[in-house]
Amino acid sequence: MNIKILSGVVASIAMLLPAMASGQTANFNIIPKPQKVEVAQSAAPFILDQNTCISIAKGNLKNNANMLAQYIEQATGLRPVVGKATKGGLTITLDIDKTISNAEGYTLKVDSKQIRICGATPAGVFYGIQTLRKSLPIVSGKAAKVEIPAVNITDAPRFAYRGTHLDVSRHFVPTDSIRTFIDMLALHNINRFHWHLTDDQGWRIEIKKYPLLTAVGSKRAQTVIGHNSGKYDGKPYGGFYTQKEIRDIVKYAADRYITIVPEIDLPGHMQAALAAYPDMGCTGGPYKVWEIWGVSDNVLCAGNDKTMKFIDDVLREVVGLFPSKYIHVGGDECPKTQWQKCPKCQARIKALHLEAKDGHTAEERLQSYVITHATKFLKSLGRNIIGWDEILEGGLADGATVMSWRGESGGIAAAKQNHDVIMTPNTYLYFDYYQSLDKANEPEAIGGYLPLERVYSYEPMPKELTSEEARHIIGVQANIWTEYMPTFKQIQYMALPRLAALSEVQWSQPELKNYKDFACRLIDLAQRYEQLGYNYAKHMYNVAINVDSDTKWQEDVVRLTTAGNAEIRYTLDGSMPTMSSALYTGPMHLQKSADIRAAAFRNGKRSNVISQSISFNKATTCPVTLLQPTHKSYTYEGATVLTDGIIGDAAYSTGRWLGFCGNDLEAVIDLKKPTDFSEVGFNTCVEKGSWVFDARGIEVSVSQDGKTFTTVATKALPAMEEKDANKIYNHQIDFTPTKARYIKVLVKSEHSIPAWHGGKGKPGFLFVDEICVK
Repeated sequence: MNIKILSGVVASIAMLLPAMASGQTANFNIIPKPQKVEVAQSAAPFILDQNTCISIAKGNLKNNANMLAQYIEQATGLRPVVGKATKGGLTITLDIDKTISNAEGYTLKVDSKQIRICGATPAGVFYGIQTLRKSLPIVSGKAAKVEIPAVNITDAPRFAYRGTHLDVSRHFVPTDSIRTFIDMLALHNINRFHWHLTDDQGWRIEIKKYPLLTAVGSKRAQTVIGHNSGKYDGKPYGGFYTQKEIRDIVKYAADRYITIVPEIDLPGHMQAALAAYPDMGCTGGPYKVWEIWGVSDNVLCAGNDKTMKFIDDVLREVVGLFPSKYIHVGGDECPKTQWQKCPKCQARIKALHLEAKDGHTAEERLQSYVITHATKFLKSLGRNIIGWDEILEGGLADGATVMSWRGESGGIAAAKQNHDVIMTPNTYLYFDYYQSLDKANEPEAIGGYLPLERVYSYEPMPKELTSEEARHIIGVQANIWTEYMPTFKQIQYMALPRLAALSEVQWSQPELKNYKDFACRLIDLAQRYEQLGYNYAKHMYNVAINVDSDTKWQEDVVRLTTAGNAEIRYTLDGSMPTMSSALYTGPMHLQKSADIRAAAFRNGKRSNVISQSISFNKATTCPVTLLQPTHKSYTYEGATVLTDGIIGDAAYSTGRWLGFCGNDLEAVIDLKKPTDFSEVGFNTCVEKGSWVFDARGIEVSVSQDGKTFTTVATKALPAMEEKDANKIYNHQIDFTPTKARYIKVLVKSEHSIPAWHGGKGKPGFLFVDEICVK
């Protein structure tokens, strides 16, 4: 939605939080939601007090027991003793139960005499501990006692691979903060930490055999300001992890049942490595650690035997540091421009008989050769590779697992080829995107728009797959790229509370998911964020304005929601809402223009004021039929987006724009009755760096029966030039007044990107919103 925040940041967020539990009673309305929770309403609760102890029935659970004691003390001030039960005290028992089928499954049973947490493995016990931990009230000081209701919980995760990625190349994250990040993952039942350690802008892992990788490659002379503005901060920047630090962090994560998946991105994203060892590049350099954002054309020379030895040597040391089954080798965004000109690379192509065919260039097949080499070497060491979905180009190496980030198409293709897949589409799971459309009050981000509700809405199982193919979707992951996150505090802000939405996508069964229920449970989890000192985004306390276009009754249905049970008050005339404004009690049905402003009121304090304008014209809420399909990743609510009365603004990925690529927008609008009009208008959103271009032509046709159309106006538009601005473009086309029931609007896309652009010759994206008829 094109929602704007009008008032400033709330002075004290504590005033918007519900009061901390005055009664010390546990509550199992947690995130992620367990599969089955049975509360014994009439049974006596378990009393947690200073005499409670934690005992281990069997299994290697001492670390789990100590962690549970720490968690309990953190929340309540009470620290149970780990060992045998004390006289008069009640016991929390940890146990291994091999009858639990899921390796990370657990049961948690509470009665008046004991709490018993059983897991199929110590990892399962740990997730039972997390459930108990998150149920506890947060007490200021030290509680005398805490009541834990009698309950029987049976739970297990939906996906075995539940990941979160963190890029430390663009901005380095110190070891203490990495540990905090791992703690954040543990709180959300996430079991994989994908650690992006190398890139053009910095090499962050010590490799003993190649000391210059950190001596040179970990340091850049300066950093570009903003979005490749051409201006620099003039400050040297660097940092890396020693192998000892990495081993310590690997153990810290393992103690929390988190496996670290390291990424050494190759053969592209290697300019920092080339700055240290220029003879491994196609030109021989000189190179420098990159000071701007984006993708460098300088990549490893695939025709150089030294390159293959370098890859083996680096991966051998990486394997020695990380026990992970998977090693990530990147494989994404590897420009082929240097390979096309490099005699060694061309000689390799010739020697390997690599040909351009089946939609792949010879250079793409050369990349597949490099990835296959890394795959075979890692397999010889007992490991498997993961790569971004570009490793599909040129053919997948045997045993490779694909991370599908450019939408879901790469994941679908890999699953159909019987390769395992981790879904991580940028349209749902890139946490470097904005969380709010009020960019003026948000920290700078790469772009895009990914609010909490959209993350929560993600369903990782594509309908295109058969049940057998779907077995290859083994997990879900969110990614945090840090070009615009210079501090760990900002990383936390971008991750939280979206990690909470992610955790429920990863863990909970889809039939248990309900966003309104999730938002209420999030209020409790946010109190834990506060208690732990995490910096999190607080948009959940604002009002969300959801508008659905009802083409049957030709009206917009407006729903207002907020986390918890706060009052919502609103106005429709653009005035600021107060405690005396209209109280929201249910959906509003609008058939004319309105300027909605809404706020939530908690403890007598108002949240930020959110606004949404709805502008009616002759086409608003009329049925629309698309004659050419949208791009799969940018369909959103479908054709009704074009006539819902909401003008698209901000980024093209807000959900208010329909995206086309290779196709044109061709839409037929049914005005329901013969109507007079003489003008059609619409907007396009242009972001050339993302291959999003303006329209190339417009054609308007009319019809009385919806079958036979007569063209009334056409307009050709020029190809965009490099100097043309990225912005929203308004297009209008006038014609002799006419009367008709149906209008067909054809907006032609850029079918061949101009030669000045990196995507030259390929089809560009076209994003269109709000067809206005006058």
